[in-house]
Amino acid sequence: MSLEPRETEPVEIATKALRDSRLGDLADPEAPMGAAIWSAVGKTRGVVESVTPGLGFLTVYALTADVFLSVSAPVVLSIVLIAVRLLTRSQVMPAIAGLIGVTASATVAITSGRAEDNFLLGFGVNAIWIAAILTSLVIRRPLAGWLYGLLKGEPAWRQQPRLARIAYISTWMWVGIFGLRLAIQVPLYLAGEVSALAIAKLVLGVPLYAAGLWLTWVMFMHTPQRSGAPSR
Repeated sequence: MSLEPRETEPVEIATKALRDSRLGDLADPEAPMGAAIWSAVGKTRGVVESVTPGLGFLTVYALTADVFLSVSAPVVLSIVLIAVRLLTRSQVMPAIAGLIGVTASATVAITSGRAEDNFLLGFGVNAIWIAAILTSLVIRRPLAGWLYGLLKGEPAWRQQPRLARIAYISTWMWVGIFGLRLAIQVPLYLAGEVSALAIAKLVLGVPLYAAGLWLTWVMFMHTPQRSGAPSR
């Protein structure tokens, strides 16, 4: 009995999951750049669901400066977004994941009594991403290249010098993106600048993520590929 199906099954599962995700459209070289990026960030619904809780926090805090009301606003808005998805019979898990995140953050802030603590878990998430991406670089499997290989079906991308170089460059770029978020937001947190911190999180959220995807997309899609590259 051949063991090949068992060996390839995890890769096939990861590939299918990635191609079925929002990033799947980035693999199509014929897709218009704007449409591919817009799809990758979730289109209109995805953007709205990403920024609405943060806008709710910022608005309520600016009007009341009340910790409980400010951190409760994102929770209420997230519940509304779930209800909308249920009514429109859309996939509800993304909205539920968002609710879990804002509820956890609200709990931290309410427990401490400090509105700025609403952002602490976000700092942790960014730090984890930095650690994971740096680990991929240390083991010489840059995350951007690995994702590219799965999306494009290019298992031998590391054997193509131009693609390998782009993989390292783009992966380091993502370290910079997550690092920039912390470099700007942590000082605002330490200074207690809650409104400025909320604005920074919004600006460094979807817009910066979309810009990073665009740069990565351009670098990989405009890199000439060597035909007949050997595979392992």
